[in-house]
Amino acid sequence: MASFSGGFYFCFLLVASFVLFSCSSGNVSWAATDFDFGTLTLSSMKLLGDAHLSNGSVRLTRDLGVPYSGAGKVLYSKPIKFRRPGTQSSASFSTFFSFSVTNLNPSSIGGGLAFVISPDDEYVGDAGGFLGIMDAKGAQSGVVAVEFDTLMDVEFKDINGNHVGLDLNSMISTRVCDLDTIGVDLKSGDLVNSWVDYSGSTRMIKVYVSYSNLKPKEPVISATFDLNEYIVNDFMFVGFSGSTQGSTEIHSIEWWSFSSSFDETPSYSSVLPSGPPPPPPPTASLMNPTADTVTPPPPSVAPQPDNSNATSHEDKGSGKCHNQLCKNGPGAVVGVVTAGAFFLGFCALALIWVYNKKFKREKKSETLASDVIKMPKEFSYKELNIATKGFDSNRIIGHGAFGTVYKGILPATGDVVAVKRCSHSGQGKTEFLSELSIIGTLRHRNLVRLQGWCHEKGESLLVYDLMPNGSLDKALFESRMILPWPHRRKILLGVASALAYLHQECENQVIHRDIKTSNIMLDEGFNARLGDFGLARQIEHDKSPDATVAAGTMGYLAPEYLLTGRATDKTDVFSYGAVVLEVASGRRPIEKEVVGVGKGGANSNLVEWVWSLHREGRLMVAADPRLSNEFDEAEMRKVLLVGLACSHPDPIARPTMRCVVQMLVGEAEVPIVPRTKPTMSFSTSDLLMTLQDSVSDLNAMITISTSSSENSFTGVAGGLDLV
Repeated sequence: MASFSGGFYFCFLLVASFVLFSCSSGNVSWAATDFDFGTLTLSSMKLLGDAHLSNGSVRLTRDLGVPYSGAGKVLYSKPIKFRRPGTQSSASFSTFFSFSVTNLNPSSIGGGLAFVISPDDEYVGDAGGFLGIMDAKGAQSGVVAVEFDTLMDVEFKDINGNHVGLDLNSMISTRVCDLDTIGVDLKSGDLVNSWVDYSGSTRMIKVYVSYSNLKPKEPVISATFDLNEYIVNDFMFVGFSGSTQGSTEIHSIEWWSFSSSFDETPSYSSVLPSGPPPPPPPTASLMNPTADTVTPPPPSVAPQPDNSNATSHEDKGSGKCHNQLCKNGPGAVVGVVTAGAFFLGFCALALIWVYNKKFKREKKSETLASDVIKMPKEFSYKELNIATKGFDSNRIIGHGAFGTVYKGILPATGDVVAVKRCSHSGQGKTEFLSELSIIGTLRHRNLVRLQGWCHEKGESLLVYDLMPNGSLDKALFESRMILPWPHRRKILLGVASALAYLHQECENQVIHRDIKTSNIMLDEGFNARLGDFGLARQIEHDKSPDATVAAGTMGYLAPEYLLTGRATDKTDVFSYGAVVLEVASGRRPIEKEVVGVGKGGANSNLVEWVWSLHREGRLMVAADPRLSNEFDEAEMRKVLLVGLACSHPDPIARPTMRCVVQMLVGEAEVPIVPRTKPTMSFSTSDLLMTLQDSVSDLNAMITISTSSSENSFTGVAGGLDLV
């Protein structure tokens, strides 16, 4: 018994020592940060503007037809400590990254990219020579950047279109190096490696550039500056920014590692003088960081003596451990072995229990596609139940087609969120999977951000950022305050930008299928955030969509969609046109009751009413009278014409959403809208083929009202959701 107790006590000491060692080894400097592409996940990166993932790398810009100017930014999602409060002590940092610049149209001019230290994680600056870092008004102060510029801009005193520069709160570089002098061509399409080291104690920054994986002996830029003079916050964000200017230049970040601390040298820099961490092989993927070749070597540490040396040292020093064990004899050894076996058995049982719980939990999730839902965070049902006070009816803030939305306060962080509780029907589960698989991979400033999900206890829950100003529908028709014209104009531009992203800039085209004011949310600055992707579909670009049951809300549905059941980007454009007319006129797309003469007669369909006003030369009558003429008449007329152009009966005649954005910002003219609303017609063969293709896939009937002179399709009830 004494032997067992002694062995158990020894085992306890081992466990306690292991716990203490784990705690002490994990107790690194509170200000230290260390990560790389091998450890980053989708949730630890923030993609802004044109930035997106492509084949395991991060692309800052998009491959779009010229002329196109855009900007994108990727940031590490957590702020990094760069300054100790109340002191002038700034952090040291080292970063290594590999990138490539590819210009598919050599005759077009480029832009460039930059490693940036930024005060916030939402701002994207202007395109072109501004590299997405700041705008023409000089906004976004407190930025430190190392630019790799492929555009010679006289305004910023650039020396050529192939240089690296140090930017301190200005796009005019403090230090510049012509990369032609070291034989590096940024626009070659080849992989370029760069190292940036800054010492907080010496206040020296050094920038190295090379095609080789080996760090060069001499930096291309070496300068002394005090980081405290340029950063505005103790905590800052790090990442990359890039832009184009009327070009197809693609900027890809293939590998990135970063380390910072308040020590003389950050922990990661110890490996840099002898060469950088190996960059990932061509097949390495950001989304598959398990390969040993991707992870950089750990920081060097002092070698530890082996066990034999430790034992002999103890024997020579005190003789206690070794001699005491021998003195106790075989009993003590048996006790140690017995206790060790007991401890291992206990650990095995614990592992079996944990595995069994995990297996049961996964089994409860039925056949949910786990590979689809790895990217957003998984919340527990208990956490969301507490957040919504047991889904209290007093917490309801909205209703969707297949679920209810609750306001929630996360117990762990205190963050206020919106929790969508999908209905238990098959349609509710389909919407849950559709929304999760689509919106979970999208990143755009005008889309509602999906924080996470939960599929537990038979519940399907989605967690979003809470939009403080609710839906556009409520802001237009239920708020006591009249939504002013500048807000309406900004909202329409935001929605157009989001749809242009979904239709033309995603890897797979996304058709929303339910564009309406109640699905457009407003953040604290009344910026539009398009949400509710439960009816959305992803298709490959230029691929014909399949016929389905027409889904959406009457008043927003395109006539050809009602006929064929085929949703395309052009059906989304029609819905957007209805939203434009709704926002400009302050009138719902379908009025349930006949409106008075002041509203233009007895026509209850908004699109038809505005077309009739345009035919009569009285288009401005459609402007919302509640605005009391507090708007620019030319702007209002342009917006109404954009709404009519998008609502054209012929889908081919409707503009793309990218063109709509250009119209709204004044970069393109609004197309001539005919005074008389055109009719939509089908040839007999096309109509028969469409119906034959559609009937086999439809499970519901759509009533079609046809006249002898033209094909027309009208809804019988306003706000009716078709499923």
